[in-house]
Amino acid sequence: MMGFMQILDIHRRAGAWLLAGAAALALAGCAGPARIGGDGAAFERTGRFAVNVTEAGTPPEAVQGGFSWRDSGRALQLDLVTPLGNTLARVTVDASGASLEHADGTIERAPDADALLARVVGASLPVSNLRDWLQGRAGAGAVSAMERDEQGRPLAFGQAGWQLRLSRYDAFGPGLLRLERRDGARQISVRLAVDAAPRH
Repeated sequence: MMGFMQILDIHRRAGAWLLAGAAALALAGCAGPARIGGDGAAFERTGRFAVNVTEAGTPPEAVQGGFSWRDSGRALQLDLVTPLGNTLARVTVDASGASLEHADGTIERAPDADALLARVVGASLPVSNLRDWLQGRAGAGAVSAMERDEQGRPLAFGQAGWQLRLSRYDAFGPGLLRLERRDGARQISVRLAVDAAPRH
């Protein structure tokens, strides 16, 4: 089973046009993870993700695959799989902090999921904010340049250093999320395409 850094290294060596094509194909038809089981009510989403990091003078980096999200409010679980459906990692967040379990069973821990993913994948990803963004709301913290549709749902805004565009809403939240941010000289782009309605 391929590890995350092996996949990242493969994509890093590819050309920019190849990476763009791979990302589009992965979002269109990668194998998604199974729904996360659990007792009690929870907000759930499944879908596909693509993360692209570009920096002048260096080859672009890209990772894509499927995700499954389960948030009970007390605990969050996020499963990531490769485009072929192989387990990539499992992120768990609860009152004690965050942990990431790799496909080989090794576990890394951090105070929060954002810091954990930044340490593991080399790019800061807003897991804590996604608890709100996936439900179509801005959440806590300063918000800039909010745009809403006729039903009052957020379409675009800035928060926590990210610029967001939300679209394709269903009854539970946006079906497509595009996130952009600049981290020094690096441009980070994240795309989440939801392909299954959550269950409560």
